[in-house]
Parts: sequence; structure tokens; C-alpha cells
Amino acid sequence: MTAPLITAENLTRIYQLRRGLFGKPTPVRAVDDVSLSVLPGEALGIVGESGSGKSTLGRMLLGIDPAQAGRVTFEGKSMPEPGTAEWRALRAKMQLVYQDPLAALDRRLTIAAQIGEPLEIHDLLPKDERPARVNSLMAAVGLRQDQADRYPHELSGGQRQRAVIARALATRPKLLVCDEPVSALDVSIQAQVVNMLRDLQEDNGIAMVFISHDLKVVRNIADRVAVMYLGRIVEEASSDVIFASPQHPYTRALVSSVPVPGKPLTGRTILQGEPPNPANRPSGCAFHPRCPLAADICRTTVPALRTIGVQRTAACHLVEGADAPLAA
Repeated sequence: MTAPLITAENLTRIYQLRRGLFGKPTPVRAVDDVSLSVLPGEALGIVGESGSGKSTLGRMLLGIDPAQAGRVTFEGKSMPEPGTAEWRALRAKMQLVYQDPLAALDRRLTIAAQIGEPLEIHDLLPKDERPARVNSLMAAVGLRQDQADRYPHELSGGQRQRAVIARALATRPKLLVCDEPVSALDVSIQAQVVNMLRDLQEDNGIAMVFISHDLKVVRNIADRVAVMYLGRIVEEASSDVIFASPQHPYTRALVSSVPVPGKPLTGRTILQGEPPNPANRPSGCAFHPRCPLAADICRTTVPALRTIGVQRTAACHLVEGADAPLAA
């Protein structure tokens, strides 16, 4: 059996929210006891509403945000302390694709200079070989050679995101964490970038963590999907299984909102209300105030993430098994 490339064990990230200058700090659990793993060459999608902790989890996997509890292992070794020489050396093997390409790029440098910057930082190629590597990266992501000397503001949003992806691929990483990489793009451009990412990931054997709130995009790119709600994973399974037979009520609501071409959007589950304040979590299951099937046990006991089928887990008191319907 193939060993995971990266593993997270019981990760917890707590922020201290202070109201006013002299207000008492309130702990906010952005990520709460999350465990997952990603195999070499696998694409894991992480989905959930805004504020569910997806982006924080992605940064924790890269060692950018420290964890108050739990640990991350990469290639069987614990993540080095941030800022150390070992941690900086590991940056070449794991890269982050940001949501806003204009904010991720330096407006004072040309596109070619920024794509080649990781090669200089990590001293991966001789200087005379770097321009050829930059040219091949630009071609791989669909950028023209005449765009090499342009600045970020001279490119479209889709072209800027392609430049960000090319820069992330420059070091030939083993892991790519994509944090909402297409949410700011037009729908037609989204499809182009997603298809390009999928092709690059498969061609280069890169493991990918794809963070998004758009299930249509995740369905097209992810091999496996983890659904997050208020800092916890509530369901995890292969992409085909998740979209064919979601078990957790929250996952069912998300999947029911995905339109199918040529079919009317019937049987949709409309969630009532907004996600709870993470600084004031509900007792028991965090989803129970919005769940149409909530029982008494849901209001008092936090459900554990447990196996409900082959390579499938869910955190719900009402889920009996992979093929069983939700208990009324």
C-alpha cells in the first residue's frame, strides 16, 4: 500500500478574538481536531461554506500557520519549525496557489522574473538554464512568450492566475495547495484553469489539496472530497461516492445545490439560517441548529468521525452505514 505523502493528525488551530481595546479575548476554534492524509499524485478536495476553516487548514498543512495541537508529517517526517533552514528547504517541495493572483504577484517585477524567482531562491538550476525553464513553464500553463516581459497589471485575471501556477510549479513540487484558485475568475476561464491544473497534476504526479466552496469545480478535479463545517470534517469519501450518495445532512444540502445540465433543480435542500458563530459554538453537533433531521442526541453529544463504509467516514449520529439512509 502506498504511504501518504502528507498526513495531518488531530490538528487544532485556535485564534484569540478580542472585542475592543480592553475586551476579554475569546477563543475561536478555526480548525478543530482534524485528521486527513493525501497520497502521492492524489487530488483531495476540501469543501464547505465560508468560515468553515478550509483556508486555515491548508496553511497548516504547509506549516505556515502553527497548530496548538496535533502534527503534520511530510514524507514520513514531522514538519520542521517555521523559519528554520529545514522548513525553508521544504518550501521547494510544497507550494501554495493563492486565491487573488494580483495580490500574490509583485507589481514591480515582470512575469518571467517572478516565475523564475523560486529557481533563484532555492538555487535549483544554473543561471544560464533558468530562462529555458521559465519559457517551458509559461508554455505549460498557456502563456505566450511575448507576455514574459509584461507586468501583472498588463495581464487578465486568468493570465495572472496562470502565472501564479507556473511559479508554483517552478520547483517541481510534490504537493500543491490551491486555496480558492478560480473563485475570482469568470466561469469560462474557471473551466480552462481547472482543466489545466488537472492536466499538470496528472502529468507531473503532483499531490494536490484543492480548497473551494464551489462543488462543481471540486467534482471535476478531486479524487477524494473532505467536507468541513465549523472547523471539523463531517464527511470524507471518494468524489464519485460523495456526489452519488452523500450521507451527512450538510453534505446532502451542498450536493443538492449543484446543478446538473439538462435537468431541473428539484429536490434541493435549502439550509435555514447562517453558520453559527465559531466563538460561541452550539452544544452537541455544531450543525444541529440548521439540520432538518436533528434529534435530541444531536443537541447534547458531539458526533465522532467514524467509518461508515469502505474508505468513507462521517460525523453524524443519524448515519448508520454507507448504504443505509439517514435515520428519521
